[in-house]
Amino acid sequence: MTTESAPRWRRLEPDERKEQIFTCAAELFGERPYGDVSTSDIAARAGVARGLINHYFGTKRDLYLSVVRRALTVPHFAVKQLPEGTLEERTEAAVDWFLDMVAKQEKMWLAAITPEGIGRDVEVDRIVDEADRNSADRVLEAVGITPDDAHWDELNALVRAYGGMVKTAGREWLVRGALNRRQVHTLLSRSLLTLIRDVFPAAAGQTTTARH
Repeated sequence: MTTESAPRWRRLEPDERKEQIFTCAAELFGERPYGDVSTSDIAARAGVARGLINHYFGTKRDLYLSVVRRALTVPHFAVKQLPEGTLEERTEAAVDWFLDMVAKQEKMWLAAITPEGIGRDVEVDRIVDEADRNSADRVLEAVGITPDDAHWDELNALVRAYGGMVKTAGREWLVRGALNRRQVHTLLSRSLLTLIRDVFPAAAGQTTTARH
């Protein structure tokens, strides 16, 4: 065993060790196709015994699904961090937060939005769909629309459709370099504002409870 591949043991609390393994797995799944990453690779990157990966996460597939879920889901705390202010200000801040998140986990986010290497997997499809729905919920909450809105399901679907543009814009920025971050921010924030102010009321047939 080489010095580079030997486990680099450090004393960490269980939660810290688990997060370290998760982070290393996310890096590797972002760098290589799923089939080219082994649990031994992840263990070497994290500096742990391979059995610890199984202890915390189960199989490689289970760990991969956890990584995909986190990469695509907007957490609840993101909404709470948005500043008070006008709809325009909150929209700008929400898009800025999202782009920061994507930039921090660029490779894994790109791998998650176009999962390849694991083959056709119903569970991956379910996780992607669930993440899209949950993230759309966060967007609606961020602009002041509550789950008791009579048109919540339709509005969620509209945000998911907008999400398709978000993923495409992300690839134009991170993969092709055809757009820079500032241009992507302008595209996404202004499109989201138009969606909320103009498309939501027209599609629902009435004014929503969005904050103006």
